[in-house]
Amino acid sequence: MTTALPITDGLRRSLQRVRTVATLGRVVQAGGTLMRATGVQARVGQSCRVFDPMQPHEAGLLAEVIGFQGHEAVLAPLGSLQGLPVGAAVEVLNDVAQLPSGRGLLGRVIDAFGQPLDGGPPLDALPRVPLYRDAPSPLQRRPVHEPLVCGVRAVDALLTVGEGQRVGIFAMAGGGKSTLLGMLARSTRAEINVIGLIGERGREVREFLEDSLGAEGLARSVVVVSTSDRPALERVRAAYAATAIAEGFRAQGARVVLMMDSVTRFARGLREIGLAAGEPAVRRGYPPSVFAELPRLFERAGNDAHGSITAFYTVLAEDEEGSDPVAEEVRSILDGHLVLSRALAEAQHYPAIDVLASASRVFTRVTTPEQQRDAARLRTLMARHKEVEFLLRVGEYQAGSDPLADQAIERMPQIKALLQQGSHEPSDWDGCLQHLREIVS
Repeated sequence: MTTALPITDGLRRSLQRVRTVATLGRVVQAGGTLMRATGVQARVGQSCRVFDPMQPHEAGLLAEVIGFQGHEAVLAPLGSLQGLPVGAAVEVLNDVAQLPSGRGLLGRVIDAFGQPLDGGPPLDALPRVPLYRDAPSPLQRRPVHEPLVCGVRAVDALLTVGEGQRVGIFAMAGGGKSTLLGMLARSTRAEINVIGLIGERGREVREFLEDSLGAEGLARSVVVVSTSDRPALERVRAAYAATAIAEGFRAQGARVVLMMDSVTRFARGLREIGLAAGEPAVRRGYPPSVFAELPRLFERAGNDAHGSITAFYTVLAEDEEGSDPVAEEVRSILDGHLVLSRALAEAQHYPAIDVLASASRVFTRVTTPEQQRDAARLRTLMARHKEVEFLLRVGEYQAGSDPLADQAIERMPQIKALLQQGSHEPSDWDGCLQHLREIVS
C-alpha cells in the first residue's frame, strides 16, 4: 500500500498535463440574435468560440450558452453573425469570464470584455475579477449609516444618500439623466467612480466623457461602454462588467460609486435574448427572466465587510404615470429614487429633480434630527405652494387667506435658489445645510 499512493499521485499529475482533444459542436441554425448548435457539451453561462472549420486558427466569434432546447444548445453571439458559414464549428471554452481590476484601470474607457476603447496600453497585466458572482450575504453587509456627500444641493439637503445605498434616477428621454450623472461623478466624495454606459448612442458617449464627466472626473473613474449597435448579450454583459469592477475595488476597502446609464437598456437587452430563446412575454412584452435578473444585478452593490458600493441606476421611464413595468420593478427593489420632471426641465430648472416625488429610504439613518426637521418643513412649504400654484397663475389667490401658503409663496425664490444648480457649480455640505436652515427659520 505504501508504494501505491505515490504511483497514483504521479498518474494524477500526468493526466492533468495531458492535452485533451476538444469536442466540437456544429451550428444548425443562425438568424436574428441567436444560434442553435448540436454536439455542444456545455453549461448555461459558459462561453464558446464559433469559427469556420476550414479556418480553425482564426479568432472566430464569441458566444455564450443561454439555454437548451432538446439536444440543441441556444447560443447568444457577442458579435455580428455576418460572414458565419454553414455548419460553423462550436468549441466550448473552459475559461471563467474575468475582467481586469485595480487602480491601473482609473482613467480608462473599456468595453464589456475589459478591452481598451481609448487607445491606451493593454490591460492584460492587471489583476482579474470574475464577471459573475453572488451578492454579499445579508449578514455580512455593514448597515448604511454614513451620509455620502453628492455635491448636488437638492440631494444633499432633502434626499441625502447613504454610503452603500442604491438609488434609481427616473426620467423620460431628454430629462437630464446624463447631466445629473456627470454632476455626481465630478462632485461625489467617493474614492472611485465606475460608470457603465449601456446602450447609449456613440455620440452621447463622447459628449458624456468630455462635457459631463470631464478630465477631472475621468481621472478617478473607470468607464465601461457598450453602445446601442452592439449585440444584446454584450450590452447585458457590460452592466455585469461595471458591477464586477466596482466589486474589485470594494474588496480592496475602497468607497466606490457605481453609476449605470441605463438599466432600461439592460432590461431591453435581456428581453431581446429571452424572447428570441422562446420565453413567453408576460408584462408589457418582457419575459420573466428580466424581472428575475434585475435583483441579481442590484444586490451585488451595497456595503460588505471591506468597503462600499453606492450605486445610481438611471431608468428611462416611458411616461410620468408610473405604468412602466421595468420602472415599477426597479423602484420596488432599490433604496430610493430621484424623479426628474419634464415640466421642471422645460422651465430650465436644473437639476430637474421633483423633490416631492422623490425619496431616500435611508434618509433618517444618515441625517441629524435637525436636518430631518428642516427638510420636513421645506417639503411642507413646497407641497402647499403646489396646491395653490394654479390659483396664483390665474390671479385668484387671496393673500392672507392661508398663512402657510403665504409663507410658501414668500419663500419660493429662496427654495428655488437652493434646488437649482449649474452643472459645474460646486456645493459645500455645511453651506447647503445652512442654506436649508435659513429658508425654514
